Amino acid sequence: MPQVLLTLILVLTVSEASAEDELQCLTPEEQQKYQLYRQLQEQAYAALNRREAVFEELKSPDQIVARQKKLREFFLQQLGGLPERTAINARTVRTIPCDGYRIECVIFDSQPGHRITANLYLPDADGPVPGVVVSSGHSRTAKTADYNQRFGIMMATHGMAALCFDPIGQGERSQILNEDGQNRFAGTTTEHFLVGVGSILTGRNTARYRVWDAMRAIDYITSRPEVDGSKIGFTGCSGGGTVTSYVMALDDRIMCAAPACYLTTFRHLISSIGPQDAEQNICGQLKFGMDHPDYILMRAPSPTLISATTGDYFSIAGAWENFRQNKRIFGQLGHPERMDLVEAEGKHGVQPQNLASICHWMKRWLRDDDSPVQAHFPKTRPPEELLCTASGQVAELPGEKTVFDLNAEFAAALQSRRKTLHEEKSDDEIRSLIRDVLRLPAEDAPPRFTDLGRVSREDYHIDRLTLQTKDGLIGGLTFHPPSPQDDACLYLSENGRLGDTGNGGPVLTRVFDEALAVVTVDLRGQGETAAGEQDALLTDWKTFFLAYLLDRPLTGLRVQDAIASADFVAFYEKKRTKPRNVHLVATGRAAIIALHAAALRPELFETVTLRNCPKSWTEMVSDPIPGGQLDAVVHGALKVYDLPDLVRLAGKTKVRFTDDE
Repeated sequence: MPQVLLTLILVLTVSEASAEDELQCLTPEEQQKYQLYRQLQEQAYAALNRREAVFEELKSPDQIVARQKKLREFFLQQLGGLPERTAINARTVRTIPCDGYRIECVIFDSQPGHRITANLYLPDADGPVPGVVVSSGHSRTAKTADYNQRFGIMMATHGMAALCFDPIGQGERSQILNEDGQNRFAGTTTEHFLVGVGSILTGRNTARYRVWDAMRAIDYITSRPEVDGSKIGFTGCSGGGTVTSYVMALDDRIMCAAPACYLTTFRHLISSIGPQDAEQNICGQLKFGMDHPDYILMRAPSPTLISATTGDYFSIAGAWENFRQNKRIFGQLGHPERMDLVEAEGKHGVQPQNLASICHWMKRWLRDDDSPVQAHFPKTRPPEELLCTASGQVAELPGEKTVFDLNAEFAAALQSRRKTLHEEKSDDEIRSLIRDVLRLPAEDAPPRFTDLGRVSREDYHIDRLTLQTKDGLIGGLTFHPPSPQDDACLYLSENGRLGDTGNGGPVLTRVFDEALAVVTVDLRGQGETAAGEQDALLTDWKTFFLAYLLDRPLTGLRVQDAIASADFVAFYEKKRTKPRNVHLVATGRAAIIALHAAALRPELFETVTLRNCPKSWTEMVSDPIPGGQLDAVVHGALKVYDLPDLVRLAGKTKVRFTDDE
């Protein structure tokens, strides 16, 4: 690289860093105190403290049963309920003979037109045998991955049937294919996150589809004459451990269960790796008081084994705390022997001793056989031998419906219901309902403003400021032309207070061309209160899901900030009683925040300009790649309103959508 060019790059980099430093609004101490993710962590710990106090009050079997009922009802409600149980339409497409057992490649319906691919391992035996359902973790090959095959082989060679099925987004059930009919994404959780966008908007959860698939897998295995439907086990590792934990809590047909490499406690999870993918976070569960140990508590005293590894990123200390809590519950119910834990040396995954212990657990409770099981890995088959479809993807089958299709059907039904709701309610009543969905207070409190000083620029100056709200502190900048008109602009960028503020950018264009003072702010979780880098496709998903667990919509928190900022812009100046005209401009996900603010407080805004803003959440639900939208969606919003409803409430004549400039 030429020395002159290198010097220029270094000068520009230093200049940009210096400019950012002099426009800092929060002190390092304030940045730490008001970092949104850290604040949410503290709120999560407080919620977990409340949950632990409730747990400590469980002193009798009657109290435990009452708690189980309450937890199950909440869990099902937050999943969005379960689908109607329809015909399973099962068919076996191929049978593979093996030594002492056979493998059937099967396809059956989870919902009409929404199919599951699976491998059924059947031992050579006279009469019905117990059955074990195996839920795959986040592996691209799913049911055919080595560790899932090992589950099936171990069960079959120890006298039990096993059904290993593909989850959505994995194996033969990718919901998003590229032009070549292959998986669109290399990562195995990406589709689960994207499914979550539409699911959340409709008041569902990716877990709803995972749980229902698992229940239909139980339906299938119990329909087989070779299987004793009264003796059903369930297991799975990692993401399969998640599904095992959920289904064993909700489906009484599961006689014994062994979730692997998942169960810990939320306290340990949140203090380490944080929330994980979409189905592992149930809306409001921390606020309600539902922690990882409660998945076992809900099924107590049915036999349950926690399978864990010493070096797992799901905390082993949390796994033992989970076990301790439930061992006590099982003891209170008179069956401490039905609760156990196995810890094997190793990282995340099923080690030989984990596999042997899970198989032993199933034998003990399903076959009344307590003989030891040797710790080893059986030989597996090439994955392509176990496929169920000719193309390798169910999405290629005629009439197949993806989860995006199923969510879109529900979103269309909600659209009809919303029309009736809006005909029956006044605009102010609708605004009140929207505030409820966003978890906003009935009235907005004006922020406390602090002037932090001026930074001079050629032909304009910048005032630094902070706005203190009820539970947050956000930094802002006011860009002043030499002689500003009384009207002013509030500019919300998805990149925070420094977004779009460069020379020739839209902020300074309004300063110079329109003689407007322009205020930019960091909404909570942006800029100085951000937790780190965002994913371009999945946005700030960790912060979003931590807020989601607390039933504090991230959009609601940011709408509160936007309204507070608009209130400041409208009334800034000593003794001002009449608000100035505020022109609201916003980009990307911040445009969704702005639209909410304008709908809830239309009197604050003269005009509203939205750049790169979705025009309809209903349409977004059917989009298989709603990239860059996750942290702006709101759980169950489409039951009450869609974005066009916000436009109407804000005033159609004042709202303008623009494409990228």
